[in-house]
Amino acid sequence: MELKGRVVVVTGGTRGVGAGIARSFLAAGARVVVCARRPPDRPVEEDGRRASFIPLDLREPGAVHAVFEVVAQRYGRLDCLVNNAGGTPYRRLGAGEGEGQREGRREAEAARHARVVELNLLAPMTASLAAYPWLRASRGSVVMIGSVSGTRPSPGTAAYGAAKAGLESLARSMAVEWAPEVRVNTLVPGMVRTELAHLHYGDAAGVEAVAATVPLGRLAEPSDIGAAAVFLASDRAAYVSGASLLVHGGGERPAFLDVATTNKEM
Repeated sequence: MELKGRVVVVTGGTRGVGAGIARSFLAAGARVVVCARRPPDRPVEEDGRRASFIPLDLREPGAVHAVFEVVAQRYGRLDCLVNNAGGTPYRRLGAGEGEGQREGRREAEAARHARVVELNLLAPMTASLAAYPWLRASRGSVVMIGSVSGTRPSPGTAAYGAAKAGLESLARSMAVEWAPEVRVNTLVPGMVRTELAHLHYGDAAGVEAVAATVPLGRLAEPSDIGAAAVFLASDRAAYVSGASLLVHGGGERPAFLDVATTNKEM
């Protein structure tokens, strides 16, 4: 219970990786608040302890600041912010482009990619700025949830990969600007087994095929990401700031290799 009494906010914490992170913090003794646009289908809990839920659309800066005001009033402190909310649909850049494509469709396509960047880069920055006064008072920390997509080519999710690369850069700069009061680190997961894994890798057989390419022989579980997040937020990481911690089992086979192979065969 190394985080007993500490207060943690996890954005996007109602399902998947975010819920796994929240449960790990609960197991470590923290008081946890999860934020998302919709409430969880079932309570996020662990060891008989339950996370609180506050509805939040991260695209509304005023609402983001209001949430941290509520947390501060309710608990009197904030020790860690986990910027987990994010994601993207699969869509290649320029998909559907053609000579006859109407300008309105092109604008819609650009706006779609801009929203991906907003959710995965600008929203975590907004949340971090809103949380900063309370994190500074507690000498707390920020944990950004990045992605291996930000470390290599990311065909089909290019805007997402670019945003996650930017998130790591942002975290390193924040770590310098906010030191010594606030530590800032990035957790960089690979493929995680969640209820949404099939959206990227198809059916169960496709998920297992990807798992077989990971050197450790399996996909990460949400609890694996949660354990790493708890470490970065704990006193055991007191001298860790500006770091990017890979949690990918040694690395999965990148999808862009299959794309390159397909292009050569065409």
